[in-house]
Amino acid sequence: MYVGNFMASLDKQPIDLQKLIALLHEDRALILEKIDKGCWPELRHDLAALERELDQFLALASEKLED
Repeated sequence: MYVGNFMASLDKQPIDLQKLIALLHEDRALILEKIDKGCWPELRHDLAALERELDQFLALASEKLED
C-alpha cells in the first residue's frame, strides 16, 4: 500500500519536505482526477473542499520553504 510504505519510509530517513510536498500534490491531483471521473459521488462535495484546502496548504508550505 502506498501510504503505508511512504509513512514507514519517513520513520527510517530524514524528511525531505520538498519531496513530501510533491508527493502530497500528486495525491491531491489523484483525488481531483477521481472526483472528476465520478468516484465517490456521495462524498464529492466534501472531497472537493478537502482538495482545495490541501492545494492552498501545500502552496503555503512551498512558499514558506522558499523563504
